[in-house]
Amino acid sequence: MSDAALPALLFRLANVAALVGWGLLLVAPRWRVTRHVVGNGALPLVLAAAYAACIGYHYLSAHGGEGGFGSLAEVAALFQDPWALLAGWVHYLCFDLAVGAWALRDAQGRSLPHLLLVPALVLTFLLGPVGLLLYAGLRRFYPIPALAT
Repeated sequence: MSDAALPALLFRLANVAALVGWGLLLVAPRWRVTRHVVGNGALPLVLAAAYAACIGYHYLSAHGGEGGFGSLAEVAALFQDPWALLAGWVHYLCFDLAVGAWALRDAQGRSLPHLLLVPALVLTFLLGPVGLLLYAGLRRFYPIPALAT
């Protein structure tokens, strides 16, 4: 397998894993499998491990010293390496899915109807912070129910 083929394969696998997670959040929010695979963090943790492996591989490779986070130009240089670019993408997939899983758990605890949550989940999947922003607005209308004493 060529040097460029492995990151491309891992990119496809990470995308499939994330799509499975998002599918579960959207269409089977109360299913036991959803709770275990996504809700309790198993799939985001798998993506986190993949991120750690990709970024580790980047820094151990010949390109490890190129780029950085101190300026936009350094970030652009960093993402010239396919392993760093893959790590960045998996970072997005991991955190967006973790935010979606949190929103689902939080919404269920607030008895927010799932159909109202769906647009926030879709936007979190597609545009990360925009979905989080929408969910933050929605949850203001659904406070956590008071515990019966």
